[in-house]
Amino acid sequence: MGIEGVGARVARKEDKRFITGAGRYVDDMVVPGMKHAAFVRSPHAHAEIKKIDVKKAQAMPGVIGVLTGKELKADGIGNLICGWMIHSKDGSPMKMGAWSPLAFDRVRYVGDAVVVVVAETKGQARDAAEAVDITYEELKAVVDAPKALERSAPQIHPEADGNLIFDWELGDSAATNAAIKAAAHITRMKIVNNRLVPNAMEPRAALGHYDKAEDHYTCWTTSQNPHLARLVMSAFYNVAPENKLRVIAPDVGGGFGSKIYIYPEEIICLWASKKTGVPVKWVADRTESFLTDAHGRDHVSTVEMAFDKDNRITGLKVDTIANLGAYMSLFSSCVPTYLYATLLSGQYDIPAIHANVRAVYTNTAPVDAYRGAGRPEATYLLERTMETAARELGVSPAELRRKNFITSFPHQTPVIMNYDAGDYAASLDAAMAAADYAGFAQRKANAVNRGKLRGIGMSCYIEACGLAPSAAVGSLGAGVGLWESAEVRVNAAGTIEVLTGSHSHGQGHETTFAQLVNQRFGVPIDSVSIVHGDTDKVQMGMGTYGSRSGAVGMSAVAKALDKVEAKAKKIAAHLLEADEGDIVIENGALKVAGTDKQVPWFQMALAAYTAHNLPGGMEPGLKETSFYDPSNFTFPAGCYVCEVEIDPETGVTEVVQFVAADDFGNIINPMIVEGQVHGGVAQGIGQALLEGTRYDASGQLLTASYMDYTMPRADDLPSFKVSTSNTPCPGNPLGIKGCGEAGAIGSPPAVINAITDAIGITDIAMPASPSTVWAAIRATKH
Repeated sequence: MGIEGVGARVARKEDKRFITGAGRYVDDMVVPGMKHAAFVRSPHAHAEIKKIDVKKAQAMPGVIGVLTGKELKADGIGNLICGWMIHSKDGSPMKMGAWSPLAFDRVRYVGDAVVVVVAETKGQARDAAEAVDITYEELKAVVDAPKALERSAPQIHPEADGNLIFDWELGDSAATNAAIKAAAHITRMKIVNNRLVPNAMEPRAALGHYDKAEDHYTCWTTSQNPHLARLVMSAFYNVAPENKLRVIAPDVGGGFGSKIYIYPEEIICLWASKKTGVPVKWVADRTESFLTDAHGRDHVSTVEMAFDKDNRITGLKVDTIANLGAYMSLFSSCVPTYLYATLLSGQYDIPAIHANVRAVYTNTAPVDAYRGAGRPEATYLLERTMETAARELGVSPAELRRKNFITSFPHQTPVIMNYDAGDYAASLDAAMAAADYAGFAQRKANAVNRGKLRGIGMSCYIEACGLAPSAAVGSLGAGVGLWESAEVRVNAAGTIEVLTGSHSHGQGHETTFAQLVNQRFGVPIDSVSIVHGDTDKVQMGMGTYGSRSGAVGMSAVAKALDKVEAKAKKIAAHLLEADEGDIVIENGALKVAGTDKQVPWFQMALAAYTAHNLPGGMEPGLKETSFYDPSNFTFPAGCYVCEVEIDPETGVTEVVQFVAADDFGNIINPMIVEGQVHGGVAQGIGQALLEGTRYDASGQLLTASYMDYTMPRADDLPSFKVSTSNTPCPGNPLGIKGCGEAGAIGSPPAVINAITDAIGITDIAMPASPSTVWAAIRATKH
């Protein structure tokens, strides 16, 4: 193995440009004649639009165009859609309300776009936007999902009676009810998973350019999957024909799921460019991001977990109300269904599970996938319940989990998933050892002597990622396949370009994908270029989300490398007058095994293109493509242990230790994996302790800036102890499981379990802010 190959801790190639300020983001893009857009957004959560007067705005300095939803509709631009069909348990399809990119009759959340202004400068556009006069008739709003289901709630979409989008179920209701009826013990809880705002470092942005001479559109956008953006904007939104639309996602400063979707702004910038005759750029300010980026989580659930007399789980019954906000975002419907309920077995051998999920409209920002997407919600529900059950049963939380672990693989759960491989006890043992779990009692006693409360909590998570077999997800309602593509080009000088449908926005693909090539061919990683994010350069691909870049994207690359290797060996065998089966590739050369005969990699590549001396009938060149469709999801799993210390006088919680023991299968770059875990755990601790989206009763977002929405800082986090074990994934050629979401999935319940342990209570709401913790401590004293 070369020192830069698979398994090596190689520093990220892309970081040089990022840390020196040389990254190129959408806001860095400048097109000749480019103008700027500003949106007029609804100040009301729910209102009828009675009149829009744009005359004053049109007359202001620098204004080029002021465009409304009626003009948009007249030009045939379609509504935004949800791309995953869910059917209710009665067989009826989900109720998808109309979402126009520019509202023209009714607004349904604060931030709904109503008018776009295009002007010479950003300042002029904003000034003119303020001059647009819109008359609204305000309507009653509802922001709480359970209340939206009440008869007295306002009707948000005519398509969804009672604001119910779907009433869906998974599992065996009769078997689960029977298990609960026969149980020796039942743990019952109400679980609330708080709403979050993703808050990527780079706000969303779009630059639309219609070239009249070529009748061609180009959209630069902050997207995690540009090919899907092109497909949807052409096929469903009628923005442009697919062959005349180029979508480019350059450097993207974080996504976390919130940049998977197509938002109104990309559509409108392209449409406005054709309408006004100038390229149109829009960049969100931070408040716009808070208001309009797809939010995450927001579940209210009840759970019953049944145990027999030996403390083995016999049944799990879950009822969840999922808030999807004012409109159905692109993947919103699959998050509380097939990405959530299918993981309710966790790491445990549970014979009977039933989940019922009701998805609901409210007058809030749309809710969709956010780091983990359904898996954090399932893990939080399951691991909070397991911890509570252990306390009720008077047994060790670790041993209750161990007793119920799945130990034989493959394992078919009652909720669709078939786990292919794992060793959950190994992660539990590693985490407990690293956390000095046995020594906690002494640390707790020491804390008491200092006037502090100390608690410990664990979480054993599993996730299904590496999304996933196209036929399988298609049968479950997905509107697209979830394969991935790759093209490997070996140039005449021996340098290599890898064109991938995966998109990198912080994952380090330029390094890890190059390491895979180095491993195979021995060429330096600096000789390998990774090309992504441009639909005119890269063949159709499905993008990056669901921890799929390694398991699916790199598997596509590996399959293309197989084809390149086969042809390269044929050429080398011909040049060396040897048998093809005797050719091996080592240290950048093709050699005849057991001899000193060899041809350097670059010489073989040159021979492929000069074509003077190739095997008979062989085509010149050395370029191969591959499409890889996974055979199953992948199933990363692990155990997290959190230890906290609380000041009872102030309610301030300090995370004094956090241990993560993960099984990600085979690992390409341990340093990058550790970084992914660190980032995910930081986000999970943020959800548990600090982050919480709040609307008032009228639908105004109260947490619309960093003054009111608290993000984790360095001093909120300990130095993490991270380790990995490895049960290779049998379902892909690289044995990779995926690591990008794990930290955000496993950490929130570990934190809350530790806090409730410290205080001696059953439950506490996230975020467990100092005031919330202080009030809980006071309540225990009465």
